[in-house]
Amino acid sequence: MSPSLAYTPEIAAQTAHLYAKVERVIPEIEWPVFAPQIAAINALKKERNAIVLAHNYQTPEIYHCVSDFVGDSLALARKGADVDADIIVMAGVHFMAETTKLLNPEKIVLIPDLGAGCSLAASITGADVRAMRKKHPGAPVVSYVNTTAEVKAETDICCTSGNAVEVVESLGVDKVIFLPDEYLAMHVAKQTGVEIIPWKGHCEVHERFTASEINAYRKDFEGLQVIAHPECPPDVLEAADFVGSTKGMQDYVTREQPKRVLMVTECSMSDNVSTANPGVEFIRPCNLCPHMKRITLDNILTSLQTLQPRVEIDPAIAARARRSVERMIEIGGK
Repeated sequence: MSPSLAYTPEIAAQTAHLYAKVERVIPEIEWPVFAPQIAAINALKKERNAIVLAHNYQTPEIYHCVSDFVGDSLALARKGADVDADIIVMAGVHFMAETTKLLNPEKIVLIPDLGAGCSLAASITGADVRAMRKKHPGAPVVSYVNTTAEVKAETDICCTSGNAVEVVESLGVDKVIFLPDEYLAMHVAKQTGVEIIPWKGHCEVHERFTASEINAYRKDFEGLQVIAHPECPPDVLEAADFVGSTKGMQDYVTREQPKRVLMVTECSMSDNVSTANPGVEFIRPCNLCPHMKRITLDNILTSLQTLQPRVEIDPAIAARARRSVERMIEIGGK
């Protein structure tokens, strides 16, 4: 650590209120490593009129200590459409940064690590979407925001796990092409009765959960409430007490205050939700997203210092992709 990032009494005092937020999930011995970077990031944000958008899967020192806005993909997309800043840092994965850039073409949008990808976004291309349209003429295409700008450009409207049912129902049709998450597509079909033509993409984190694993936890922890993300396999959703987006899961815990809860999703989210719900015991089946974990305090700071790496999108693709994202946001605003 450079002298400028030393853990001094001044830094300790300056960040004490932030450590109070995370002391239940970050050991005190680790704080001297995090605090100098947190202080430097927050100072640089003010200097450069920058903000940090952080997804729910980010680690607590990012989520609670340097972010200006947090949430699931839908919340970040909405916030990204209406921010008063010159620079936006996406503490998330690349498709999220692209979505932010689509909605803020004149702003500098940074992604601290270009390698922060997504198995869903990588599973499909624009050419794949065109081929599906040709095979199913007349069927509108709904694409999950977990897709590249190239795919969004071939899409009629985007959705997130939080509003997928609402988006599909808004189309008023009997058949929809839904991509790329096969499990979310199956969940939407069950909820809406609409014929869903899926793409066989899966989230590499959520697809690892199994119903037998869930049932084993129930046997070991009396009164356990299980809440699952709809990217999980169908047998996991059947075994859950509640199914919802990351925001839906967070709201469920806050509202219901279960004695014990198992959040069947990326495990950093349990850390982040637990800070606001000290009376709830969180059972953690720890499946980490390797892409989300590429974002760190260190590379957020470097990104703000260098204003790199920047997210750029071909203008011809961006114009078409922007429409599909804006249509999604308009539905939520009605």
